[in-house]
Amino acid sequence: MLPPSPLRLVVLVSGSGTLLQALLDACADSTYGAKVVAVGADRDGIAGLERAEKAGIPTFVRRVRDYDSREEWDRALADAVAQYRPDWVISAGFMKLVGAEFLARYGGRMLNTHPALLPSFPGAHAVRDSLAHGVKVTGCTVMVVDEGVDTGPIIAQRAVDVIAGDTEDSLHERIKEVERDLLVTTVADLVAARPGGRADR
Repeated sequence: MLPPSPLRLVVLVSGSGTLLQALLDACADSTYGAKVVAVGADRDGIAGLERAEKAGIPTFVRRVRDYDSREEWDRALADAVAQYRPDWVISAGFMKLVGAEFLARYGGRMLNTHPALLPSFPGAHAVRDSLAHGVKVTGCTVMVVDEGVDTGPIIAQRAVDVIAGDTEDSLHERIKEVERDLLVTTVADLVAARPGGRADR
């Protein structure tokens, strides 16, 4: 019996691509059981795209401003992703909300990470909000994307202690280290959970 083919991932990025790099590093191990087949972005000239190109992975860019409406952009993004037949779409620091058309195609098959322990502190300023609230423990979450803002089903979480004297930057850096590992582990769990399990089994 042939081992299952690797889980196909399309990763969406908007910036430096450190989450993407964590996945690329994991996928370099053939026993990981997943493969990044394309990387998409909402803007040009970002480090995330450079990381993909260096790894020999196809890239595409769909900028919101190039379309007459957000709905047209959402459809174009969904069409671009569809070319690579992903099993899962990974939002890895992708700073745009996908819409109804995208979710109609990939709802239930799109993961996002968030630098807080949801449902606490959703939104774009989670680390700042956590500090302002005075929490002693925060962390990161991997969730399935739905139509809300950080409201989808939670797949995995990991705690990070807040240290006396933490700034938003210092805390966020520690969270991002944990976030990268949590995303890699979560994708490995998806591989293990599918029929046939990992490619090396």
